[in-house]
Amino acid sequence: MRALPIHFHQSTPKEHPDQRKKMLETPIPQLVTTLAIPTIISMMVTSIYNMADTFFVSQINTSASGAVGVVFSVMAIIQAVGFTVGMGSGSIVSRLLGQDERAEADRYASSAVLTALALGLLLSVLGLTNLDRLIWLLGSTDTIHPYAVDYARYILLGAPVMTLAFTMNNLLRWQGKANLSVIGLATGGILNMFLDPLFIYVFHMGIGGAGAATFLSQCVSMGILASFFLFKRSDVRVSPACIARSGKVYLAILRQGMPSFFRQSVMSFATMAMNWNARLYGDAAVAALAIVNKVFNFIQSIVIGFGQGFQPVLGYNYGAKKLDRVKEALVFSLRTCTIILAVGAVLGFLFAPQIVTFFRRDDLVIEIGTRAFRYQCFTLALSGVLSFSNMLFQSLGKSFRATILAICRQGAYIPLVFFLSGQFGLTGLELTQATADFVAFVTSTIIMVHYFTKEFGRENDR
Repeated sequence: MRALPIHFHQSTPKEHPDQRKKMLETPIPQLVTTLAIPTIISMMVTSIYNMADTFFVSQINTSASGAVGVVFSVMAIIQAVGFTVGMGSGSIVSRLLGQDERAEADRYASSAVLTALALGLLLSVLGLTNLDRLIWLLGSTDTIHPYAVDYARYILLGAPVMTLAFTMNNLLRWQGKANLSVIGLATGGILNMFLDPLFIYVFHMGIGGAGAATFLSQCVSMGILASFFLFKRSDVRVSPACIARSGKVYLAILRQGMPSFFRQSVMSFATMAMNWNARLYGDAAVAALAIVNKVFNFIQSIVIGFGQGFQPVLGYNYGAKKLDRVKEALVFSLRTCTIILAVGAVLGFLFAPQIVTFFRRDDLVIEIGTRAFRYQCFTLALSGVLSFSNMLFQSLGKSFRATILAICRQGAYIPLVFFLSGQFGLTGLELTQATADFVAFVTSTIIMVHYFTKEFGRENDR
């Protein structure tokens, strides 16, 4: 499989030599760390949107807390579309910049923005016109349903804004400009934390206020990110004049972004499966697992952020055929993140009851949430391999393997949640994510080791 199935035009003059030199010559530990810190912050801020909503909404009641978990599947689908277009175009743009093909990079970036807007509008229309049926499909209970409808309405209204924000964020990040991408997302995340209590309690909007706060915060983030392209802080140009008229460009973007789409969309289906099984044990089980899910998404945002920091390093250096630096970046990132996650797992196991209690002071929620949290801590340190193996292949343009690894974790979760909960009841439900993580770890390790022992060394000959 070729790294980039596109015909490249003749190189255009290089406009930003310092950036390219930095990506190809800076020592790997320094370069990856410099790029990873802003992207870690960026991903943590993205998680904070849901964390903040979960915290403030959970103060209303247990059913409202469960509603955030139900609507998370909608958020995951919107993010799936945004990351598909953003990661797909960003991966291509990064390699084009590494090969000094700026005109082609402009074409892909501009086409990606148009694609994100169109798909975001489509999601919004489809979701809002089928809102009631959608909430039942996501695994809502009778008591959670009205809260979930109020919250989801604003989330779906903001779908075009969110897909644009995720796409532009990734285009900046893949250029090695993670510091700019984090400014846009961080501003929106901080604003969301202030607007949540204002809308929920002061304006008496209830859970709908949390959705409205998220929508407005995303608008601010999108505006800031767009300004970096308008005021030429980006190395690629986004303009109607650069939009491609060839379907091949859009197919290439979607093909390269498929791993992100499957990763996020399968997560949505996994959450639905979890809710369908959890609701058999009442609103407390739905709320408890939703809280655990949000906290672990926040923890794993560190891994994803670190991986997003090393992806442009892979793209640039793979495009320039500096394969030793590609391998060094992967090993450094894996080692660093595994150590961080191991420490986090120990701390999480010890303080699981306090973490769950922070969100909801309900004895049954705390009991169920603590057990599920501690089970997941046993496999937390494996998350580095799960994420980086997928990101490695996506960065190198090997979309088939990247897609397989992207769906592996949550793809294993879906059959396991029905099997384990059917066999062991609530305990099986609590054990499912840890079991799925172990299965995905073994699969990811086998595929990655096979690639490095059988294929990677021959890349120099291509």
